[in-house]
Amino acid sequence: MAPPRSNVPRPGRTLFALFAVLAVLTGVMFLQGQTTPKLGLDLAGGTTVTLTAKTENGKNPPATQMDQAVKIMTKRVNGLGVAEAEVAKQGSNNIVVNVPGEGQGRVVQLIGTTARLQFRQVFAVTDGKPTTVPSPSPSPSGKDGKDKGAKPSASSTPSPRSSAQPSASPSPRGRALSQALTAPSPSPSASAKPSPQASVPPITPQPDGGLSAIKDKAVLEQFAKLDCYHGDRRVPGANDPNRQWVAACDEKAEKGQIGKYILGPVRVDGKNVTSADAMPPNAQQASASWSVGLKFDGKGAKDFGAVTTEASQAYQASPNSPQAQVAIVLDGQVVSAPSISRGAITGGSASIDGPPESFDQAYATNLANVLKYGALPLEFKQSSIDEVSSTLGTDQLRGGLIAGGIGLALVVLYCLLYYRGLGLVAVSSLVVAAGITYLSVVILGENMGFRLSLAHIIGLIVSIGITADSFIVYFERLRDELRAGRRLRPSVEVAWKRARRTILVADAVTFIAALVLFFLAVGGVKGFAFAMGLTTLIDVVVVFFFTKPLVALLARTDFFGRGHPLSGLDPRKLHKEPAPVATARPKSQEA
Repeated sequence: MAPPRSNVPRPGRTLFALFAVLAVLTGVMFLQGQTTPKLGLDLAGGTTVTLTAKTENGKNPPATQMDQAVKIMTKRVNGLGVAEAEVAKQGSNNIVVNVPGEGQGRVVQLIGTTARLQFRQVFAVTDGKPTTVPSPSPSPSGKDGKDKGAKPSASSTPSPRSSAQPSASPSPRGRALSQALTAPSPSPSASAKPSPQASVPPITPQPDGGLSAIKDKAVLEQFAKLDCYHGDRRVPGANDPNRQWVAACDEKAEKGQIGKYILGPVRVDGKNVTSADAMPPNAQQASASWSVGLKFDGKGAKDFGAVTTEASQAYQASPNSPQAQVAIVLDGQVVSAPSISRGAITGGSASIDGPPESFDQAYATNLANVLKYGALPLEFKQSSIDEVSSTLGTDQLRGGLIAGGIGLALVVLYCLLYYRGLGLVAVSSLVVAAGITYLSVVILGENMGFRLSLAHIIGLIVSIGITADSFIVYFERLRDELRAGRRLRPSVEVAWKRARRTILVADAVTFIAALVLFFLAVGGVKGFAFAMGLTTLIDVVVVFFFTKPLVALLARTDFFGRGHPLSGLDPRKLHKEPAPVATARPKSQEA
């Protein structure tokens, strides 16, 4: 008995696998609830926001800082998955951001957020309403609050006696964030936990509590007058990393309450954060929320360990001490301020999370993206925000589709006239390629923010010719084998071995050109390169997993196998016998 031939092509299985993948992609498209491609700014309009840089002296910012801000905003746009957005400098102090789609004000707000992250130790906390704060007690050394260069060390933690009567209970937000600042591992020695006095309502700070460590009278007065329930919660000076003491408000209201704080010096700066990633909630915890995992560099890990050590010591001395809390401050607002109850957090990583109702996937993802690419060198305010209509409109889109349809029709007509029955293989391959392209565009639009612009459509139309070239290369190789007198079925495999190298080389050159153009170009040219690269990959998939297996199956039929005149593979028409050459007779025969 002859051994089984494992290298025998099985075109039926290949075609079945391809259509199974197409069925899965179609199911994904319907499950995600989006069955049409998303359109870009030039086809569907969007949101336009003008951001104006703010400087302390009111003068125009340096051009280098504006250029840096444009680069960071562009990275944030790409990180948020918004395709075909435009970020451009306008004048000397304005940046215009165009985001496709209506109602994108929240996205633009995140793009223009300064994203200056700071970790500061809490020294006073109470409800966000105006309060009356007594003057601070004089320090034993008799120094005032002008030593702004000082940095608290372990000795700045209040003693057990001084912290026995806390200056304030944790704010509503501090109580709700039970694990707002934790180490990534569930180690019992490195987690954040609310104080046991979580049910105590906010009270006015007392003169003999943590306020005795604060020497800055201006900050105390600012803290007393501060009303976080009305007006802007971005307190002047709260985002300045050089200030020893700052007053700040909660970023969001928690259960209708907003806390306000007096914070000490910056202990860890956001520039020491090396990575920030959104992390899903822990399935083992019913009330878990999304979180943002942070990793620090060497200096950041050391400083973070030091501040959490001091906060943990303050917690051991008095669980209700405000200095047991470490505030996470983003752009001058407190994201959370958890108590460090179980020891210092070391290891160079931590996580930020909050209550599930506000710290959801969208918030965690957006926060991670703005932190990942660093802080903007300038602060910006929104000068204007407008919803704009499409710049091209339906007429231009219709014209582009008509042009693509005409090009496709000419390719189909050429294939049918020149290759006859074999041209049906080319037409069906183009249909499969179009289906895969459509599914890819829709799925990418829902999961990666890909939006179809006119530049993408041009790239897709150009790719029709690239795809047809692959079919022609294979068909001509096959016809060459038949001209040489070989039979069809073995010619299918021999021609494929010779054609596939040419196809791969041609597609590789096109893909490399698209890749280089994608990384070097901007705007519409970049979109054109993306579309061309995507369709080049789809061309390889179609030729290898559809065109060649289909030809192999058709070669087994009588119509193609016996070379019907309409099949396009008739050996009698492909192979032309040379005409007979007349020769002169010998003279001996003429007689």
